[in-house]
Amino acid sequence: MGLSKAAGSPSGGSPAATHGAGTATTQCHKFFRGIGYVKDDQKNFLLFAVIAALLLFAWPAVMHWFFPQQQQQQAAPAQPKAIPNSADSPAALRDRAVVLAESPRVAIETPSLKGSINLKGARIDDLVLVKYDETTAKNSPPIHLLSPNGAQGAYFAEFGWSGSGVQAPNANTVWQASGTKLTPTTPVTLTARTATGQVFRIDLAVDQDYMFTIRQTVANLGQAPVSVTPYASVSRAERSKDAGQWAARVGPIAATADKAHYLGWSDVETTAQSYRTSGGWAGFTDHYWLTSLIPDQRVPVTLGQRQNPSKAYQADYQLDQPLAIAPGKQTSYSSRFFAGAKEVKLLEAYQDKLGIKLFSYAIDWGWFGVIEQPIFYYLDWLFRLVGNFGVAIILLTITIRGLLFPIAHKQFESMARMRVIQPKMKALQERHKDDKQRQQQEIMKLYKEEKVNPLAGCLPILLQIPIMFALYKVLLLTIEMRHQGFVLWIKDLSAPDPAMILNLFGYLHFTPPSFLAIGVVPVLLGVSMYFQMKFNPAPMDEIQKQVFAIMPWMLMFLMAPFAVGLQLYWITSNVITILQQQWLYSRHPVLKQPAKKEAPAK
Repeated sequence: MGLSKAAGSPSGGSPAATHGAGTATTQCHKFFRGIGYVKDDQKNFLLFAVIAALLLFAWPAVMHWFFPQQQQQQAAPAQPKAIPNSADSPAALRDRAVVLAESPRVAIETPSLKGSINLKGARIDDLVLVKYDETTAKNSPPIHLLSPNGAQGAYFAEFGWSGSGVQAPNANTVWQASGTKLTPTTPVTLTARTATGQVFRIDLAVDQDYMFTIRQTVANLGQAPVSVTPYASVSRAERSKDAGQWAARVGPIAATADKAHYLGWSDVETTAQSYRTSGGWAGFTDHYWLTSLIPDQRVPVTLGQRQNPSKAYQADYQLDQPLAIAPGKQTSYSSRFFAGAKEVKLLEAYQDKLGIKLFSYAIDWGWFGVIEQPIFYYLDWLFRLVGNFGVAIILLTITIRGLLFPIAHKQFESMARMRVIQPKMKALQERHKDDKQRQQQEIMKLYKEEKVNPLAGCLPILLQIPIMFALYKVLLLTIEMRHQGFVLWIKDLSAPDPAMILNLFGYLHFTPPSFLAIGVVPVLLGVSMYFQMKFNPAPMDEIQKQVFAIMPWMLMFLMAPFAVGLQLYWITSNVITILQQQWLYSRHPVLKQPAKKEAPAK
């Protein structure tokens, strides 16, 4: 959301905390040194370096600790109900094509989906996402989302009944179909009769995208009343191949009327999770794909997440109250099933138009969602405007830096004033070197008299942190950014730069270790950061000079595993910063004057 391990993202922290560090850190450093909180430059700067490193690598954990997301808080689960096991335990796995040919089927064909329904067991177990390919290769196959039981990676949905006094269809029941193909304009009805005198019917419809509508009907043709409880389940034999991480949830998911519960695979392996609710849904989320069982949003149900006896992961729901059917009567229950791509606007449209509670929470925007979603919508609008996602990122960067320019201007003004009052500060420090409290008071008084805000230099970096992190999450989470190219060899801006220098851009057939997987774009990032810092005022402390000299090349290695799109944003931002600095230096020439060294204490 990509930037998962599958797409090349490290599972560590965001790079946001280091952006624009050169000028801002120098300014913050001067403030803390000036008010006398530390005794010397070296200790102060080392302390700041430690804090910066903590921000770089531990920022997400800190945010999660101090600002836990409400939608991830889980109420005490309800007691799980018994749901029939969805998956068999085949003695041996067979080829997918062989398994598909073993039972009669109804084809599925829409602009977004292609597959089939297994009439044995009435399972939706064969689904291909025709709009999305597995890789950026020219002849890449499309994404196979669902597969039948008995094949590698079995993953399927089924809809059934449990009850008393009735023989309900099961996994071995072969249903009769009213047609041979399910399309947006041709629904299909599946019918099965049982020995106890009931007729079971499943009416299936599908839209242009990824939503199925299922209507389950039971007609009681027997002589006695019966009681049935509709249920639905999704069974998944294996964990997702996508790597889960703090910023991109992968695994079981359940949404009640007011909370989204993001679960880990191990959570359901140890304890079955159940939630009583009226409204919500349950399913499995991959990085970009989702399967979701959506019960009637007005009827009380129990959502479940568990690992069944065959060791398959199972999401399900069951009505809390059974449906009583008198002789000669029938009853129906309607639900939905989503199987497809987590497209932002589509999820929100289903949530609003169909009244599916919290359906957009299938994408875990997290705490910075209030920033991430506007960035996504603006970036998506720019992409549709210019037709190139890399150009859209550049235009986004120009927009953000333009909005922050007044703050940058204030920062330079503050730096200029700080430079002017440096001799007065040094005099105060020398005069009150034995009385730190008095020294702090006099320096703060000087700031007030000269109308200097010593923390103004910290503000740009503080504002850049949520913006960089938000863009990181947008590139990481949204499928709209997947497999979008820029120029030349950059075919996927949501993945790392594939043009690695150590293997001669792919001509040598080996993959360098991650810490040496440096591509062309990370090198350009290091170069742009080097020139940005070179145009900053030279720090007075020698240790600062050394650290700032090394920092661009450290960042080059740190950023290499991240998405090229994020690196493109940073490079563009650095170039804009250099241009801004040249203009601002022309307005504040005092900043170009060499800094005077502090007089040694007598």
